[in-house]
Amino acid sequence: MSDRLLAQWLPRPEWRASLLPAAAGGFLLVGALAWLSERVGGRGALSDRVWYAGLLLTGVPVVLKALREIGRGHFATDLVAMLAVLGALILDEPLAGLVIVLMQTGGEALERFAEGRASAAVRELEAAAPRLAHRLRDNLVEDVPADAVVVGDILLIRPGELVPCDVVVLSGRSDVDVSRLTGEPMPLSAGAGVTLLSGSGNGRGPLTVRATAIARESQYARIVQLVRSAQENKSPLQRLADRYAVWFTPATLLVCAIAWLSSGDPKRALAVLVVATPCPLILATPIAIIGGINRAARRQIIVRHGGALEQVGATTVAIFDKTGTLTGGQPAVARVVPASGWTEGSLLRFAGAVEHVSGHLLARMLVVAAERTLDTGSRLPVASDVVDSHGRGVRGRVEGHMVTVGSRSYTVEQHGSATAGLDALEMQFTRTSGLRAYVAIDGEAAGIVEYADRVRSDARTVIATLRSLGIGRVLLLSGDHEQNVRSIATEVGITEAHADMLPDHKAEMVRSLVESGERVLMVGDGTNDAPAMSTATVGVSLAAHGGGITAEAADIVILADELSRVPEIVQISRRTMRIALQSLALGLGLSALAMTAAAFGRIDPPVGALLQELIDVAAILNALRSARGGFAPARQHSILDRGAVFRAHAKA
Repeated sequence: MSDRLLAQWLPRPEWRASLLPAAAGGFLLVGALAWLSERVGGRGALSDRVWYAGLLLTGVPVVLKALREIGRGHFATDLVAMLAVLGALILDEPLAGLVIVLMQTGGEALERFAEGRASAAVRELEAAAPRLAHRLRDNLVEDVPADAVVVGDILLIRPGELVPCDVVVLSGRSDVDVSRLTGEPMPLSAGAGVTLLSGSGNGRGPLTVRATAIARESQYARIVQLVRSAQENKSPLQRLADRYAVWFTPATLLVCAIAWLSSGDPKRALAVLVVATPCPLILATPIAIIGGINRAARRQIIVRHGGALEQVGATTVAIFDKTGTLTGGQPAVARVVPASGWTEGSLLRFAGAVEHVSGHLLARMLVVAAERTLDTGSRLPVASDVVDSHGRGVRGRVEGHMVTVGSRSYTVEQHGSATAGLDALEMQFTRTSGLRAYVAIDGEAAGIVEYADRVRSDARTVIATLRSLGIGRVLLLSGDHEQNVRSIATEVGITEAHADMLPDHKAEMVRSLVESGERVLMVGDGTNDAPAMSTATVGVSLAAHGGGITAEAADIVILADELSRVPEIVQISRRTMRIALQSLALGLGLSALAMTAAAFGRIDPPVGALLQELIDVAAILNALRSARGGFAPARQHSILDRGAVFRAHAKA
């Protein structure tokens, strides 16, 4: 029978998932009421007719679905249920057959419920997406749909509104809530030159911005798509369930044959079929995976497919990128060396005053460091006569003093008399090179400010935790210079580090480890990490600040800017897989015991059907434990904290 012909007879999947179990339950209830009303010692003709009619109407789609699966070469999972329904029809056991139909279609309804919860999560994300934008044209404000905004449009974001697409601020100042995207509770101080991501919430000040991406390509839309991909892929573990069914189904048929031949009673074979219907085998594993992915999502960890959740717990080698992964990813003031007559605080105060007008990243970092040295309520002085030489340095007058901050060549060019003083100060640095700003005040050397990419505060703890989880080999791969890489590796507790590595070098090293039989976890955050992440057994992207191609190449995407989520997903994976296998063993074990009792005539088909329903419930309830766990509660600010159940089936 062709798929097209079967499709004509089969209800649509979404209808079958809700209609068939409801119909089967309805026929069971009406038949039971008829049986009670007949006031006879046994079953009456009316109740049998009701149950038989229900079995015909609801059982035929179940049989046709099983035939379609068999036609596709899938003999394992639905064969026993089909034989049980046919046996109930032939042997005049409509009650048992109808219970089997209810059990089988009810299992589908449970899957659809989980799938619907996942779809609801995406719908909730989409519903919360910015819908309206205020476009500025000819000094007029026009309201347009967010999807109508194009790159380059000038927009007005009013207080309390969401950012409709990725933008850069042109004017205005406000504190922006980015917790919906990153879970970070501290607001972002936004002013001219600051980039804002779609979905961020504006604070009290209006902002004039320029669109840098259309809405469907902005950060919020990418997050929604990541959530979608997490629910649309199927877990390879369900193939493991099918592999169990490959031996369980023949064993069931063998027990049926023995029971029938030894007793001469075909109803014993039917009872064996009824209690052996492998719903736990079909449902328990994907439900456990669903729970595990949901658990991860509440911790702002997007598992893009169930296979990643299975594999990450089996990791034997963990590899980390350096910049943006083990470190913060942007330079901060690491050391201040003032000249004689100056203190660190006074030097930063004067330098920060002129850097305050610069949009350069290092200038902003210096201003941050300077502001930290001020007393509560104090502000940096206002600089005048400021001249900004883009990319080289800046100079201006602060409280009557001429202050110059920039590269060594720029500072010496402005004040040749500062050369000897800067040379003397540089002798205090152990490294001959580094990222530094040179400060001259009134023509004389005043100090040097050194920048460095700081190690994440939890990096050493993360490495130690991974080792405690049995991942004995941890590597650091970086394109940075040998000295910097070795320093970071020593600080975080990694003994195997490789420097000056290009992206293809990283990928080649990962490939060699995978080919040697290792299960490799690669953690990165930049585009240069994408080839290695794609090559690894499981790639993990730290994507709190965007992710781009790295997030696309990753199997697991961490939206929170916290490295500690890496060992956390390993723990979630191991617990999920343990529960999945427990649920399989529980369902198959109880079914095997019930089959044995049925083969000896201790269980009639109707009782067996009800008993199998209880076995299903036990296996599924155990699988649902994977949605819970003994980890720290998720932040309440994340867009993924509003109850998302993600579905993961076996890959086709």
